[in-house]
Amino acid sequence: MTDSDQEAPKKRGFFRRLKDGLTRSKTAISDGVTGIFTKRKLDAETLEELEELLIRSDLGVDLSLKIAQAFGKGRYDKEIDPQEVRAVLAEEVAKVLAPVEKPFVIDPTKRPFVTLVVGVNGAGKTTTIGKIARKLTDDGKRVVLGAADTFRAAAIDQLKIWGERVGAPVIANKVGSDAAGVAFETIARAEADGADVVMIDTAGRLQNKSDLMAELEKVIRVIRKKDETAPHAVLLVLDATTGQNALNQVDVFKNMANVTGLVMTKLDGTARGGILVAVADKFGLPIHAVGVGESVEDLQTFDALAFARALTGADDGLAPNGEAPKAATSA
Repeated sequence: MTDSDQEAPKKRGFFRRLKDGLTRSKTAISDGVTGIFTKRKLDAETLEELEELLIRSDLGVDLSLKIAQAFGKGRYDKEIDPQEVRAVLAEEVAKVLAPVEKPFVIDPTKRPFVTLVVGVNGAGKTTTIGKIARKLTDDGKRVVLGAADTFRAAAIDQLKIWGERVGAPVIANKVGSDAAGVAFETIARAEADGADVVMIDTAGRLQNKSDLMAELEKVIRVIRKKDETAPHAVLLVLDATTGQNALNQVDVFKNMANVTGLVMTKLDGTARGGILVAVADKFGLPIHAVGVGESVEDLQTFDALAFARALTGADDGLAPNGEAPKAATSA
């Protein structure tokens, strides 16, 4: 058996999880397309209905209009099969997503590689840290975790549980302690242990932006006392179920903390998966991973074309050889 034969089942599982995770979002778009285009010709009315469908699916007004206009070129007064509509929609969505498809990569020249994880409370920051830490430790990296969300005992306890699961030490102090002090101690521990990666959890109390900004600024300032080039990555974790509110969160945190990349969680729990496309179109920030379930394997490295096809229902996301379909997508 060749290596590629051995990889095929793994890849099938990977894309099946993506498709299954996006079922609710896909159903909203796919069923809507069927309702609009079954036995109807493309005209101004059907294009308007398509645009409204995309807006309801959280792709945003401007992008929905752009996609609808692109779809209409050369197709007026023609009867179009709904599956063709889905395929074209997937191509248009993939064009938006392809430029931001960037895996989360650890720079081995930065040791420890300091990663600050930000986002609103409830977005899934702590769980995301745990899942990424598991993948890193499985790859042989030594990881130290920092519980700098010091306002929530649950966040500290949850990170400790993840630390035990993945075999990574967790630096934590009591609730209400100084978050910047925890960050400093975490990096110091990583340096002493010769660890490869530091991941620091943070609070996300958006109801008081000024306090949150002051805290994040202090954390970053103190981190730079240990390493003036750090943090080397700032990951913003977004909850897909918040829909259009995710746009506001990106806007706030990218200004607060110089966000370098995004992770979107809970795509399996919503029909609003299109928000990821709207975020990509508006901000152009790298998308590293998407979460489509509870298990570690359900946090997947972002694949623009596979995501676009799963979201729109273009097909089952698999080519005959079990790999994601590849097509020429340009920015």
